[in-house]
Amino acid sequence: MGHVESHYRSIVKAVSYRILGSATTAGIFYVLTGKGSLSLGAGALDMVLKIGVYFVHERIWNHINFGRSTKAPEYEI
Repeated sequence: MGHVESHYRSIVKAVSYRILGSATTAGIFYVLTGKGSLSLGAGALDMVLKIGVYFVHERIWNHINFGRSTKAPEYEI
């Protein structure tokens, strides 16, 4: 039986990934502009928008069997 991710797991993965990604975006903005408030704003906007995009992406891929293995269990009780 294959594993199916819960909606909650997808949300937690999306949030943790976006924190890392948005911190990177904010850091790049700071290096390019030298403005802390602009950098934080860009990082926050990046996080909000991309969490939604990532969640939708994960849910779509949850319905695609490409690359999945569905091995039967070796034994059943």
